[in-house]
Amino acid sequence: MNLPSSAVPNLDFTKCMTILCHDFAQRVPDLNHIDLDRVLVTVSKTRKNVPHGLYAAVTPLRFPGRSLTGRFRGKSMAMPIVRNSDGVQQYYIMTFYVPRFLQIPLSEKLETVAHELWHISPDFDGTIRRFGMKNRVHGPSQAEYDSQVRTLVDQYLANKPKATAYSFLSYGLSELGRRYGSITGLKITHPKLIPIPA
Repeated sequence: MNLPSSAVPNLDFTKCMTILCHDFAQRVPDLNHIDLDRVLVTVSKTRKNVPHGLYAAVTPLRFPGRSLTGRFRGKSMAMPIVRNSDGVQQYYIMTFYVPRFLQIPLSEKLETVAHELWHISPDFDGTIRRFGMKNRVHGPSQAEYDSQVRTLVDQYLANKPKATAYSFLSYGLSELGRRYGSITGLKITHPKLIPIPA
């Protein structure tokens, strides 16, 4: 994402979100297992500036057992290797959809961050957290998952994080543009599974 403007300074949205996610993982015990050096934070520009739709998503980059190969829909597949700018292999891609994500209230933005972090497996093995039921990524009910997310946010705020870690999320896209001018972020083409010949 690159929204040019003559104003300065620049806001690196990816860097700011990475710092915020790292702060979440440090301050909330149930998220301490997350290593943000292996979570690639990216942005994707939404085609329409409408309030409904995805705000963010986590893409796992491993099969069970941290394997780069596995079965998907009955076929043998290989997972492409994704590295960050330092060459470190990534286990997850976390994507924020803008400007949609930037248009919701601060409380919902923090809940969205917690929601995606909670999806990351407690084993931090490149897979998604499961709840003991096939393909259940939100547990027995969405309401219970959302309640857990709000608890994570409450724990985070109770640990008195520095406001600078998330203050930029107090603003929508227009206000961010006025304050920072150029808003940049890492945008990538999401990797696709590679079929393994029989």
